[in-house]
Amino acid sequence: MINLELPKKFDFLIGQAHSVAAEVMRPNSRKYDRAEHTYPVELDMLAAVINGMNESGALSGAGAAGATRDRSSENGASASASADRGSTRNGSNLASVLSVAEVCWGDVGLLLTMPGQGLGNSAIAAVANEEQLQRFGGKWAAMAITEPEAGSDSAAIRTTARLEGDEYVLNGEKIFVTSGDRADLIVVWASLDRSQGRAAIKSFVVERDNPGMKLDRLEHKLGIRASDTANFVLEECRVPKENLLGSPEIELGRGFAGVMQTFDNTRPLVAAMALGVARACLVATRERRREAGVVIDYDAPPLAQSAAAAEFLAMEADYEAARLLTLQAAWMADNGKPNSLQASMAKAKAGRAGTDIALRCVALCGAVGYGEGELLEKWARDAKILDIFEGTQQIQLLVVARLLLGKSSAELK
Repeated sequence: MINLELPKKFDFLIGQAHSVAAEVMRPNSRKYDRAEHTYPVELDMLAAVINGMNESGALSGAGAAGATRDRSSENGASASASADRGSTRNGSNLASVLSVAEVCWGDVGLLLTMPGQGLGNSAIAAVANEEQLQRFGGKWAAMAITEPEAGSDSAAIRTTARLEGDEYVLNGEKIFVTSGDRADLIVVWASLDRSQGRAAIKSFVVERDNPGMKLDRLEHKLGIRASDTANFVLEECRVPKENLLGSPEIELGRGFAGVMQTFDNTRPLVAAMALGVARACLVATRERRREAGVVIDYDAPPLAQSAAAAEFLAMEADYEAARLLTLQAAWMADNGKPNSLQASMAKAKAGRAGTDIALRCVALCGAVGYGEGELLEKWARDAKILDIFEGTQQIQLLVVARLLLGKSSAELK
């Protein structure tokens, strides 16, 4: 039987995340939307508080850095076997999803630029060994995958990594790196041997101040303007071989499952960001509609109500479907269950729903929704990226189709 209620142990986490959203994120939302590329200094103290509470266990698993794979199998115990015996866990992935969604009710751009909360942190948590987790712990990590010639098709990346002694030497170009200019570390995807295809793609942790990684430019964007988006050129960029995440071996039979495991953790996080923005839009629109005299009757069918009320009920249903898919993907990760299908479904549904809900809320609120007197127009701009990065809507649907039909990427393009 499925229990659709959130565990009560997360009440404190959600309450703290809401306080952060209401007291820090929302009041500064418009300020840093207008001041693009200006670092939000208010986040430094907030990040320190969150890190301290995470270390103490008070907010265990909060934020992107908390998302991780189940490691019980490394100690000889299978999480899936535990589940078969009737015990299940609600762990760091579910905690991360809940806290991220709540903070993004405040502002998604500010979350993306909060120190220590980069998607690279989740990538490290998903793939790194224990020594790497210790060495990179407490640092802010961005993730660099996209290239001018390789967008949604991650397998087509051209950045190369060759082993020279105790170092890998990286050469290539990376674009659209979220928090790339501000982060301490960049997780760079590169190929050990391009002739071997996707199996040779690995991820490497590069220090931001590495002289071989040069900032090319910062992007000006439609939304999430509080977050910096950087482009880099890597020229003979040397990193210790210990900075490779996962196995250094090229395993042709496994494809690039190691690096792709990252997406199983990060896609539910992006879905959670979309949920936060969508909920902000719904709450604001409900308030504006109430002021306009539009009453929503949850006991009456939509067709028996006004067009505005019926529209709102449809949006709430869309939001709830996306929310449940996202919680399922996170829960599966916490319990050692393969969740590639559910992660892509959650990302696809939440990304689409978030964008659609934001635009429909703007329309329902008319001139009020379109003006800068409210945050609705900003949320509509912010929401669009959540349907694009970490795999576009189209790519998510393609991944879902492959997994459902049992097709390889070569068989279904």
